[in-house]
Amino acid sequence: MSTARSFRCRLITPVAQVLDEQAVSAVVPAWDGLFGVLPNRAPIVAKLGLGELQIKFADSDKGKGGSRSFLVEDGFVQMVDNKLTILAAKAIPTESLSESDAQAELKEAESRRPEKAGDAQRLTADKDRARAKLRLAQKASGRGI
Repeated sequence: MSTARSFRCRLITPVAQVLDEQAVSAVVPAWDGLFGVLPNRAPIVAKLGLGELQIKFADSDKGKGGSRSFLVEDGFVQMVDNKLTILAAKAIPTESLSESDAQAELKEAESRRPEKAGDAQRLTADKDRARAKLRLAQKASGRGI
């Protein structure tokens, strides 16, 4: 068994590769709850849910280290051979989330009414996304909820 102290972490969206770094841990929002990733984890494939992806980076001679969080939504995640690959429909760094924008988005979503049967599910997803953005924006600003 390998004694690696870090693993490769890649975050990819349809638009770009957002991240490709060595990490020491990650907390991934799967569709059915959070799960943790450490080096040498057993292989797993899971459906990604809406939530906060937390990544702690390996210290390096380049002074990287530290941690980052992203709001991710929809997609898949795979961990195999010390490589964590996250394919997400959307990935937004939490530091770029604005509390006022998230509140406006939530207010707009809450004011809409479904016109067709299929609209109710989309409206619920829009509200959930806006609430997640607001929660993470407040957390990033140190206010919490």
